[in-house]
Amino acid sequence: MTSNTSPSLADALAAGTVVLDGGMSNQLESAGHDLGDELWSARLLAERPEAVTQAHLAYFRAGADVAITASYQATFEGFARRGTGHAEAARLLALSVELAREAARQAQGAGADRPLWVAASVGPYGAMLADGSEYRGRYGLSVAELERFHRPRMEVLAAAAPDVLALETVPDADEGAALLGAVRGLGVPAWLSYTVDGRRTRAGQPLEEAFALAAGVDEVIAVGVNCCVPEDVGPAVEIAARVTGKPVVAYPNSGEAWDAEARAWTGRTRFGADQVKTWRDAGARLIGGCCRVGPEGITSIRQALGSAP
Repeated sequence: MTSNTSPSLADALAAGTVVLDGGMSNQLESAGHDLGDELWSARLLAERPEAVTQAHLAYFRAGADVAITASYQATFEGFARRGTGHAEAARLLALSVELAREAARQAQGAGADRPLWVAASVGPYGAMLADGSEYRGRYGLSVAELERFHRPRMEVLAAAAPDVLALETVPDADEGAALLGAVRGLGVPAWLSYTVDGRRTRAGQPLEEAFALAAGVDEVIAVGVNCCVPEDVGPAVEIAARVTGKPVVAYPNSGEAWDAEARAWTGRTRFGADQVKTWRDAGARLIGGCCRVGPEGITSIRQALGSAP
């Protein structure tokens, strides 16, 4: 939030529909930045932080109410491989939250007369590996091992005081359980968002079982799906709402497929704002786009939901 008088995101979701932003990486690439390494957009936290702020600002101007930070691929292990020490990595993680806050301040200073929130992105273990395994899961690690991996950076992000932690693109119910364990006691609410294939996680577990893990976790204010094809959103939203009784988050990719070896997207775009009303009717309250969905897509979502930026 940008002021003490703004409602919490949980209150906003109880009152209506909130618009998420779109893909950070495609917005940075469209501005001419090269993201062709293992840190992806997180590299710019160190090299071009102002570019990250501008990307967030583009989405706020397009009508997003929530900015997801550029920390998806930011991990202590990933930074260490690039020679970045623990203290500097922690600073960059915290900076990701501040850059989104700064974009919110600029947007409101330029006339955005609505609450704006910051979601600190916590990507899956597979994002650190940078080999596409976030779309497969089943890393060969136990729930306890995964929780030990996630907790340190979640502590740093929570200390930076985002409005919510976005536990996102989770391919495996086991990793979902680990993240739910790690979020306890941090003092920051969270949403849990799986990447799915039909009615199952990417690792193959039924979504009923995956979502049920979050049903009784007080820290979780929303559950849902992201970085899946748009066609998979509707059934997943219905399952999430029915199983948990919580507001649902939905932000699919454009429908294109990620080629991890070529580090490129292939196929055709199948994302359309005409789908969002169906998602809302099924229980989605936090709606946006993921990879390859840009500011124009976010504007069209906001218009489809019947509200102006």
